[in-house]
Order: sequence, then structure tokens, then C-alpha cells
Amino acid sequence: MPIYFRNTNTVWASVLAETLQRVGLTTAVICPGSRSAPLTIAFAQNNKIETIPILDERSASFFALGIAQKSGLPTALICTSGTAAANFYPAIIEARESRIPLLIFTADRPPELRDCHAGQAIDQVKIYGNYPNWQAELAIPSASIGMLDYLRQTIVYAIERSIFPTKGPVHLNIPFRDPLVPVPDIAVEALETQFNPEHFFAGLEPICAGESSTPPSPPLLRGGEESTMQQWHKCSKGIIIAGVSQPQFAEKYCSAIAQISQLLNWPVLAEGLSPVRNYAQLNPHLISTYDLILRNRELADKLTPEIAIQIGDLPTSKELRNWLDKTQPKRYIIDPSHHNFDPLHGKTIHLRTSVENLATILTLVPPLNKGESTLVPPLNKGESTLVPPLNKGGLGGVLTSPSNEYLQLWRNTEIQVRETIDQKISAINKIIEPKVSWLLSQILPPATPIFIANSMPVRDVEFFWKPNNLEIKPFFNRGANGIDGTLSTALGVAHRNQSSIMLTGDLALLHDTNGFLIKNKFVGHLTIILINNNGGGIFEMLPVAKFDPPFEEFFATPQHINFAQLCATYGVEHEVIEDWEQFKQKLISLPNSGIRVLEVQTDRRSDAKWRQDNLSELPTPTARSSMV
Repeated sequence: MPIYFRNTNTVWASVLAETLQRVGLTTAVICPGSRSAPLTIAFAQNNKIETIPILDERSASFFALGIAQKSGLPTALICTSGTAAANFYPAIIEARESRIPLLIFTADRPPELRDCHAGQAIDQVKIYGNYPNWQAELAIPSASIGMLDYLRQTIVYAIERSIFPTKGPVHLNIPFRDPLVPVPDIAVEALETQFNPEHFFAGLEPICAGESSTPPSPPLLRGGEESTMQQWHKCSKGIIIAGVSQPQFAEKYCSAIAQISQLLNWPVLAEGLSPVRNYAQLNPHLISTYDLILRNRELADKLTPEIAIQIGDLPTSKELRNWLDKTQPKRYIIDPSHHNFDPLHGKTIHLRTSVENLATILTLVPPLNKGESTLVPPLNKGESTLVPPLNKGGLGGVLTSPSNEYLQLWRNTEIQVRETIDQKISAINKIIEPKVSWLLSQILPPATPIFIANSMPVRDVEFFWKPNNLEIKPFFNRGANGIDGTLSTALGVAHRNQSSIMLTGDLALLHDTNGFLIKNKFVGHLTIILINNNGGGIFEMLPVAKFDPPFEEFFATPQHINFAQLCATYGVEHEVIEDWEQFKQKLISLPNSGIRVLEVQTDRRSDAKWRQDNLSELPTPTARSSMV
């Protein structure tokens, strides 16, 4: 029987674990400690929940975050009382900002042992401020059917709030009195005869990993000649911005964006951290070089849009954000959550629906003129009537013939800039940071999950990640944009997943080396591509780099670490990449298990100069791409 009637705490904790298991929880990450012993024992004894012990609370919380990113389902995270709970805070912030479901259970001293120096007791009630979707302190455990009913209902509500209406973290603080271990209590054991588990758990059903979504908001469905979507159809200077996104069903997500693009005849400016670039054959209007294009002021002016459809978060690109801020198009933001996605505070309307819903509704909009329809058939997987299928790993050579000059300008410029960048990078033989992202977009095995660290890696991916048909799955922590928990999150994404990649700089990896302690519990494979430029490469791109001192010591912060020795300490495979051919051979196929580090040693100053010198050298508009 899954409920253990040894004492009050064992009943309480096992009902909690069994309830979670019955509604679909599959994984619990547990940190060691005494006050949380009832929870640890209950989860460890539930053979339908994978229970993973991790020493460091911060590492554990990001590992759980990575698992939830991959699955779309809540992961349980458990710790003892005291400062252990405080170490979860950064991951909880990221879960909130990135809309990732987490269930946090912090064990606590009972009320009579608080504020009296009983030891390992801090104020844990609402310790995470406003970041949880919902938070509460459970009642002191009680071995009565009525109180167990309360516990079951509260746990079901907690897991629901981690998913609906917007995914995010939920925190339950759980006080326990002694005994914390399963010593017998005759009075509690007698309760077992009154307990009918099938009746008690009747009606519980597994949760679904699908995207949460609210109905379309009123402006989307307003009738009349000037309705929102008919305005879109009438507009010949519109753009679609596919921002950072890690959807559960990437192909469905990318197909919806492609369908909207073709219905409206608008280009899709796709962030490197969006799966859209990895399903290029679905979208003949894909623009990957917008950051570089918009550095040309003449082009930027000509490309000023009247309407922009922003899907989720804005891309990382500062050039794009500045351009939108300057041009102030009417902007529609598409996301089912309640979050505000407009850091530019522009002329925006939030449509609280998913892009998949939007694509479906848009196909139902009446034609603009009597007897005329703008609709086109939805795309089938892997084919398009408008553009030939692309070869794996590269762009096709034929683009559509759009009906408006604005779209043609975008696409002609994309072709020129993409060719220029590809030629520049392919000609480089020495090891240089930008070529790493460019090559990865072409050589990874199909559908490889890749976790991309913050700071310079995400920017190089946006600048240089080449459109492809490899269906690569990008993951990232772009909610709070921090470097904490990078390795642990990547391991969570890779755990029981297809062999995976992590792209990181040296400081982000060093900030989370405790993540290597997960190695003995990790199931799967992770290749860590370590760009070691001995410091913070992102700062070399900022104005502060001109002020040294204090730049090198306080901003670049070089650590001078021998990574071969560091990896040996944790028993992790390590290899230095000497040339690009070696790099390709190590990545065209991936191992099935273990962790390995491929170290790419670079010079951050010369790489920063290369970016500055080359990102501004763009082709000028030709006659065929100029607008009348």
C-alpha cells in the first residue's frame, strides 16, 4: 500500500507523494536534510516517481528546472528547513520569468520552534516573495481522514496552479513536529483500517503537458470591416517577430507561424533561440539576419513596418529593439499568459492566446473583397507549394515571388547578408567564437537538444545561427538572463533525453561547477562546448571595456582555470579542440551516456574586434531590392 501508517508524519508525507504521483508527477529532486526526512522517505518509497538526491540546493533547483523545461510538466523540489530554502530562490525566479512549472516543498520547524533560536529555523513563509504562482503553508500534520482530505485537495490545487492559467512555480511550506523518522505510533496504525485508498484518491487524473491557453481576447474577434485581422490583411508593410521560445511541440508551433506568415505575406524575423530557424523549410519568408540588416540605417528606414506581430518575448537583439522603439509600429503581442511582454512600452495590444490558436482563427477570417480569398492551404509536414524543400543543414536556393515590394526587400537583403556572413565565417581557419554557433547549426544530429548559456553565447547564436532543417531544440534561461545554474539546468534538460549539447562560456560554467556532482545520478549524455576566453566576453562588447583599470579585474574577471584538471576532479571527460575538422568530427554523432567537455580556447579581445569589424560591413541595397 502506498500510504504508510507508521506515524502522523509518514501518513501525511505519503499521501502528499501519492497524490502527486496519481496526477502525473514523474520526478522529484531532493536535497539532504533532517526536517524534510518524512518527505524524502515518502518519495523514495514511491516507485512510480523518479527520486533524485542532489547535494547542493541551488544546483538541485536548476536541475529540476531543466527537467521541467524539457517535459512541460511540474518537477517536485524538496529541501530541509533553514537557508537550504534560500538557495532555491534564483531558480524560482527563472521559473516565474520563463513560465516553467515547479513544485517547491520546503520542510520547516513547527510554529513553537520559530523565533526562539531553536536552530535551523528562519522565516520561510512567503520566502520567495511574489515569484510563486501560488504559495501557502500547510497545516501541522494530523492523522485524521478530514485533514488528509484537506491535504489531498491542497496538493491537487497546487499542481494545477503550477500550470494554469500560466505555468510557473508553486511553493508549499510544510512544518513537521518530531518524530521525523518512521517510528511506530499505535494510534496512527489503527487509522489504516478506516482508510480506503481507491475511494480516497477517486477522481484524480494525470495532468497534461500541453500549452496552457486562454480564449482569444476581444480585439481579436471584433467584427466589422476594420477588425484586427482584416487590418492585417490590408497591410503590406507588416512583420512577424518570432522571439525566444522553447515550446513543447516545436513543429506545431513553427507550422503555425509559417501559416500566419503566408496568409499575410509578411516576413518572419526569427530569433536564434526560437525553433523557427531549425524548421526553415516550413517558412519561405524566414529572416535570420535582421540584427545585421538593421545596422544599415538606410535599410532600416526603408524597412519600417506599420504593424508587427510579436510572438512571445522579444528577441535578444538590441538593434531590433531600438528599431522598434524608434519606428513605433502598431504591435500585437501573442502569448496565452498574463505577463507583460512589452519592455519598450509601445503601441501594443496583448492578445492572450497561443500562436496555434491565432493561425486557426486567421484562416477563418472572411475574404477582404467579395469573391476573393486570401487563404492558402496549410502546409504539410516537410513540404511547401511555395518553396522547394531544403536540404538538411542548409537553406534552399529558390525563394517565393511575393506580391509586395516590402517583403521582397526583406528577402533580397536576407539573401545578400546571409551570403556575406556565410562567406566570411567559412573562410576562417583559426579558432574564433562566432564560428562555433555557425557550425553547430549545420552539423548537429537531427533534433538535438541544445542548452545555450547566457551572455555571449546567446548573442552569437542570434547573430550567426544559420537556418536549417535539423529540427534542433534550443533551451535556455532567458527569464532572468542570469548565468547561475547553467550546467545544472542543461543536465536537467539532457536527463533521460536524446543526447544533448550545452554551449557555454567559462564563467557561466565555473559559476555552477557543483552541477558536476549530479554526474552519478544523471541518465543520458551531455556534451559541453566550453568557450574558454578566460573571462566575460560579453563585457568586451560594451563601452566599459575602454576603461581599464578597472575593466579587466572587475568586469572581465579572468579566473585562469585549468579545465582539464577541474574535469578530472569530477571524473568528466575533457578534450581541447585544436581545429574545426576535429570539432566537426566530435559533434556529427554524439555518445549515448556520460558527460564530456570540449574546450574551445579563444581570445575574447580579438573575437570582440572581429564582431565589431564584420557585423557592420553589410551589402548596400541593390537596384532589385530598393523600393519605389
